[in-house]
Amino acid sequence: MSSTPTSSAFTPTGSTHMAIAELDRIVVRGKDLCRDVIGQQSFTSYFLFLLTGETPSTNLIRMADATMVSLAEHGLVPSVQAARMTLAAAPESVQGAVAAGLLGCGPVILGASETAGHLLIEMLAQAAQENKALEEIARARLQNFRANKQALPGFGHPVHKQGDPRATKLIELAKEWGVAGDHVRALQALASQVETVYGRPFPMNVSAAIPAVLLDAGYPAGALKGIPLLARTASLVAHILEEQTRPIGFKLASAAEQAMTYDGPAVAR
Repeated sequence: MSSTPTSSAFTPTGSTHMAIAELDRIVVRGKDLCRDVIGQQSFTSYFLFLLTGETPSTNLIRMADATMVSLAEHGLVPSVQAARMTLAAAPESVQGAVAAGLLGCGPVILGASETAGHLLIEMLAQAAQENKALEEIARARLQNFRANKQALPGFGHPVHKQGDPRATKLIELAKEWGVAGDHVRALQALASQVETVYGRPFPMNVSAAIPAVLLDAGYPAGALKGIPLLARTASLVAHILEEQTRPIGFKLASAAEQAMTYDGPAVAR
């Protein structure tokens, strides 16, 4: 019969800066959770503190807050439909429904913020290294996207064809709060060259504005995808609650079936 080894039998092989749970307290990045954090920090502020280990600036907090509010809800998008249909099929699995919604978030839906952010970072690095104007770099990048038939991250939208009002609002707030800097400038350079390269208007969407304003506010580039995921989680929980009292999950599945026709091999009768 095996026995559970005591803690003294283990030798630590790694370390973490994040947190430790002790007998009478929880220490998170050097702060006592109950004494120093609960009741003193908003969730957005705490999220940023968890990411960086530093007290976030006021501008970073409100910029992160604004981006998450802008992205949390956008109607019956694929991630929401996946969550509601999952709950319809497994009513006891709230966590499964949330997970189903999040698993559908990628470079086309929600994940474009990360891709667009790294594009802006690369543009600024190239401008510094080659001593070129951002507009020149933007034009060359766009020509490359078009030549290779690659999707341009953060531009175009199936609904907001004349321009995404959320993107406009976030850029306005970044300027108003004194946050807008090099990354917003790089985005605007990109936007200024789009019609020249593509031959038609191709307005930016919220996924381009989000990384620009966040990076200028000091948000870590490696966690850009976390903002849309965290924001959409809030909306998924709300949709799941509504699904419990106003179910449409099976209606969504039925609508998909009705929208399709079978064109496979016929079966002899």
